[in-house]
Amino acid sequence: MSVDNFTTTTICAVATAPGVGGIGIVRISGPEAFSIALRLFHYRGQSLSPENIKPRYAYYGEIIADEELIDEVVLTSFRAPHSFTGEDTVEISCHGSVYIRRRLLESLLKEGCEMATAGEFTRRAYLNGRMDLSRAEAVADIIASESKAQHQMAMKQLKGGYSEELNALREELLRLTGLMELELDFPEEDVEFADRTELLVLCDKIECKLRRLIDSYRLGNAVKRGIPVAIVGTTNVGKSTLLNNLLGEERAIVSDIHGTTRDTIEDTIHIGGYLFRFVDTAGLRQTEDAIESLGIERSRAKIQEADIILSVLDATRLDEAHQLEHLKEIWDDRAHRTMLILINKSEDLDEVAQQSMARRIHEAIAEEVLCLFISARSGLGIESVQQELVTIMDEAKAGEADLIVSNARHHQLLQEAYDALGRMRSGFDAGLSADLLTLDLRHAIHSIGAITGREISSDDTLHYIFAHFCIGK
Repeated sequence: MSVDNFTTTTICAVATAPGVGGIGIVRISGPEAFSIALRLFHYRGQSLSPENIKPRYAYYGEIIADEELIDEVVLTSFRAPHSFTGEDTVEISCHGSVYIRRRLLESLLKEGCEMATAGEFTRRAYLNGRMDLSRAEAVADIIASESKAQHQMAMKQLKGGYSEELNALREELLRLTGLMELELDFPEEDVEFADRTELLVLCDKIECKLRRLIDSYRLGNAVKRGIPVAIVGTTNVGKSTLLNNLLGEERAIVSDIHGTTRDTIEDTIHIGGYLFRFVDTAGLRQTEDAIESLGIERSRAKIQEADIILSVLDATRLDEAHQLEHLKEIWDDRAHRTMLILINKSEDLDEVAQQSMARRIHEAIAEEVLCLFISARSGLGIESVQQELVTIMDEAKAGEADLIVSNARHHQLLQEAYDALGRMRSGFDAGLSADLLTLDLRHAIHSIGAITGREISSDDTLHYIFAHFCIGK
């Protein structure tokens, strides 16, 4: 539906999940929401009129269509603009029968409603000024959230998140841009309306905030999609057994034969309010087997994608040089990733032996690396591994009040704004004229505004943004 005609149509959709349930909710929104719903709804044996129905009041009655009693329902009405969409809205709570919901929808369509498209209720809320675009997108993230961290991140964005901060920065840029353009209107006066020093100070401030938001995207995207954790090590150190223990099921094949895992195996689990995506990788070693070599290459790629690396060593084979060689290789190439050393098959080690092994590892790579002694087969130390994973995310402030970007569209626009300000600064240093500098400032303003929807006019763009919403929201 286009922006031009959405105000003239009334839409309806089932707002509850598909399948059988105790209750189903059908939502109606638009200028004819009251009149269409009340043609089907009978309250105490009589019809109600749109004029005297009470807003935010629940009526218990019956839905009758074609002289057939469809169901006993509860009807709740919301008058514009005090509704989710900003339009007259009716919600009908019926029994969760698939047949009842289908008959109710058919009757509403027959009375003049149109079927809502994906995200159309939220889209109308945005177009009616009930929320900005970043908050509208947060609605979809809240619905899709599977963990506490995902929910908290989406709720911060729904409450305003970084949109208020960005809007304030945008207004400052607009003010300075306006002053610079004023100079262009009076070239004969040879006067500067805009303080160049103030412009650079403001650019520093905005670039700093944009850089922080841009850098937070890696964490935000990981929390949203599942924090990637790579389980790595040489063959037969217990990686697959560890994966199975963490997941609580036999997800990976366990064998004493070297090179059993020839491809990556992934699965997710919730731990401490976070969704972790564990990846069991092929054992690292030199091999002539073409298929195993391909699996090892894929494993190295997964290591590069991971945010956390669990490097597994076999305590009974620690004297084998290649274990520490591969460990040092992974440590040196870990970049920004957090790495934990898990010394497996350590159930028979006393405290002295554990201290000796930890000292060898610290001497081989670094003193600061954390070594945990575990037994993937018996479960010894697995709880400590889980606690450490949660601690890593807590220290990354993934569950606190920091502003975190998790939306790919926002990340791209923030990067465009940052790049535009960088070009403006370079042009300023090169002595370019005000008219050229304002072009880059305008680009930055447009990019920042597009996050909240202030610079979006294309109907196709809005359709793309809301297309991934569920029907009825």
